[in-house]
Amino acid sequence: MPKYLIQVSYNADGVKGLQKDGGTKRQKAAQALVESVGGKMETFYFAFGGSDVVAILDMPDAASMAAASLALGASGKVTNTTTALVTPEEMDQAKKKAPKYKAPGQ
Repeated sequence: MPKYLIQVSYNADGVKGLQKDGGTKRQKAAQALVESVGGKMETFYFAFGGSDVVAILDMPDAASMAAASLALGASGKVTNTTTALVTPEEMDQAKKKAPKYKAPGQ
């Protein structure tokens, strides 16, 4: 299954919900969201800095990841950034391909 890194930032209402619910309850809610679209949560951490939550997810496909991302955004409590992750083996496969590209102005 493709892996994705998701970084979530709470707005003020989201922080209030986290204070009310606690970390474990929010982790379980995230896990339920991921599983509802056929995915699996590999890791889930709260963080300091630009993101409040960082998680790595195994998702069946990009549409499933997009559905989960849309559900998060529609809540109005968070913003999120999703990054598709590439394994070393996939990078080895990529370097064997011969894409044709002409840079701008060349």
